[in-house]
Parts: sequence; structure tokens; C-alpha cells
Amino acid sequence: MARPVKRWPIAFGPRVFLLLCVGCVWLAPAWSDPRFLALMAAWDLLVLAAWAYDLRRLPRPERIEVARAWRQPAALDTDGVIDLKVRVQDPEPGFRLRARLVDDLPAALRHDPPLVELVTGPGSAAAASYGIHPVERGDFALGEIFLSYQSRLRLAERWAAAGLHQTVRVYPDIEQSRRHTLFLIRCRQIVQERRLRRTRGTGREFESLREYRAGDQLRDICWTASARRAKLISKNHQVERSQAIWLVVDAGRLLRARVAGLTKLDHAVNAALSLAQAAMHSGDRVGLLAYGRQVQQRLAAGRGAPHLRSMLECLALVRGESAEADHARAAGALLKDQKHRSLVVWLTDLAETATVPEVIESAAVVSSRHLVLFVAIGQPELRGLVAQAPESTEEMYRYVSALEMIDRRELLLKSLRLRGVLAMEVHPRGLSAALVNRYLEIKERALI
Repeated sequence: MARPVKRWPIAFGPRVFLLLCVGCVWLAPAWSDPRFLALMAAWDLLVLAAWAYDLRRLPRPERIEVARAWRQPAALDTDGVIDLKVRVQDPEPGFRLRARLVDDLPAALRHDPPLVELVTGPGSAAAASYGIHPVERGDFALGEIFLSYQSRLRLAERWAAAGLHQTVRVYPDIEQSRRHTLFLIRCRQIVQERRLRRTRGTGREFESLREYRAGDQLRDICWTASARRAKLISKNHQVERSQAIWLVVDAGRLLRARVAGLTKLDHAVNAALSLAQAAMHSGDRVGLLAYGRQVQQRLAAGRGAPHLRSMLECLALVRGESAEADHARAAGALLKDQKHRSLVVWLTDLAETATVPEVIESAAVVSSRHLVLFVAIGQPELRGLVAQAPESTEEMYRYVSALEMIDRRELLLKSLRLRGVLAMEVHPRGLSAALVNRYLEIKERALI
């Protein structure tokens, strides 16, 4: 329910000033006959009486109900719609209310405050909507809705506010990641069918028995079944399911750089969500470890719709930090939580230092027990600098510096590959597709 604002929550409508200006026409004949001044005063009193009558017909703020409704959950970099509804309790027959509403939204949801206008119908209720476009993830506080309303006469006006304070969580775009993931999985299935490659036989998990065929390996022969049937029987294998996949997301200062309107951390979160859905679709268990100087979010490996919902909540709360992330702490926490061999997908970036970055050493430590997929989020501006030939001395220095940085990043990734780590550098825009494709390739090759 609304409430009055300020000490005097009433005002003159625009038509009051228009009518008072109309009364000024009596000033011209008043130069010759002062009695016209009395007519002008009578006209002004009549206008003020009409204003008082209109003000009395306006419902008090306590009789006005205001509601804010969300059509869908707020998602990062996705257009959304919010409905504002106004209802008058016990209105007079045929009464219509004209209202202007201003919603107090944080800048992360919309750059400018939304202003909507509506007119209540015969049912004493009306609704209007406005759009939002979130640019940050996390929890955000919404404030009051301020409204000014008039009758159809538009002589009097009241001011009110409705305390619709609420906290809204902005999630990654789960619908887009789901469509993206299912599309990639289906495309790879079509490619496998065209090449007559089946999932059966590519893993080491038992699937079924069949008669021995020339070319089968001796280790695939089931000797007990062969003894019972008096002929050689081979085992069919399939890709292992229910394996552990850990998503390690770096939230340090390097991930705060913006690319294509989003930070690298936002791209990493969207890619992690896409990979989580693909892994759960394949029957694997997915865990999450997001860290900065401290561990921000930690979720044990699991699967199913409730677990995906928990992961979505955790990913929505991952925030970038201005300090360098503590990679060694994250590696220690991961090795403590996951004892058995698993696939660790490490989403991070490389610092430009003279020494070996700490994240490289931490990934090498984790690779001694797990299969590590090290994903360095690329820097498009470096590729852009070396794509064009320099035309001046200053551009030449920039060109050479960019080449040195690219070569150093390649050397660091190469050193990881020599240690058995699957390292790659990916453009932020294609991060989700590259990550899901590499995961499906790892599953096909049974590398875990």
C-alpha cells in the first residue's frame, strides 16, 4: 500500500495554471473599468474551488495498492521486463486514475530510472511495463516506487510512495547456455553418426557382451563367459559416466578486464555454466571452486536439477576482486576436497611477469593427481595489434611489445603441455563453445 510523501503531498495540476492564465484576460478591460478585477478574482476562486473538489475526489494514498512483478528471473546481459500494477480500493463509479510511476532501480539493472504512465480502467486497476538490461551479476537492492496521480480533470495531484524494497539476484544467462550446450552436443552426435563412430567401445566402463570378432584385443575377452558358452566372448565398453568434473574459476584482478561489454569473469562464469549442463547431461558429477584471495564459492561434486540450481546460485555470487588471486590456496583446497582422479577445468588468465606465474605452478601441482584442462582467456587487443603492420615508430614499439607478450603466453602454455596439462588459450566470445567441445573430446578419448 502507498503512503504520503513529504509534509504536503498535494499539488496543483497543469490545468489549474492554464485556467488561471485564462482568467488574466479580464486584465485588459480592467484598465477602463475596475469592476472586471472582481470578475477575475471570482474566476480564480471558482478555479480554486474546482481544484479543492477534484482533490477531495482523489483517493488517499492508503487506498492505492502498488505491485512490482517480474516476468522472468534477471539474467546477465539479457533483456527483461518488469510490470508495475496499480489498483484503487473501493473507487467511485466511473472514476479513472491517471498515474506516473518512477521505480528506484540500481544502475546495474538499468542506466536511467524508469518512468511509466498508466490510466486505471473500469476495474480500478491498471498495469504498465518497462525493460531492464542487467550488466552485473549478484544481489541488488531495489527501493521504493514513487507515484503522482490525478483524476480525469487533472486539476489536483497527490504524491505518494510504495515501499517495495526487495533484493533481486542477477543470474548468468542459463537459457542461452542450455540452448548452446544442447546444440553442441547434438552437432557432435551427428558428426559421430556420419563417421559411423559409436560411443560404445571408446571407454573402459562395461556395457554388454558379444561374440568375439577378429581384431578384438585380448584384454577385452571375457574368459568366464567364453568358458560357459564354449566360444570366445568379448566385452563392449562405453564412455565412463558419473565421473567428477571440477570447475575452478579465478576471480582475481586479471578477470576484471572487459571484453565485448562483459568482464572476462562474466565470460568464464557463462562458460562454466554451459560446461556444467553438458557434463550433467552426460551423467557426470560437477563441482565448483571460485576463488580470489579467499575461496568465494565451494560446491561439492554432484548432479541433478537441484545441484544445477545450487551451482547457478553460487555462480551468480562470484565477484571480481581487485587483488591478485591466491592460486596456491585454491589448489590446496581442490586437492583436499577431491581425492580421486577427476577432470579439473581451470578458467583463468596469465599475468605479465618476468617470473613464472603462480597459477602455472599451481596447475602443475594439481596435474600430478588429476587431469587438468587449463583455459587461459585470451586478450583480443594483443591479436589486433599484431594483425596490422606498424606505420610509425610508436606503432612499431607497440607491435614488438604485443609480439613479446603473445610469445611469452605461448611459452607458458607450452610448458604446461610438457607436464601433461591440456592447455589452451581461447577468445572470450567463443569460450563456451570451445570448452564444451574440448570436454566432449576428452570424454570420447577416455582421458579421465
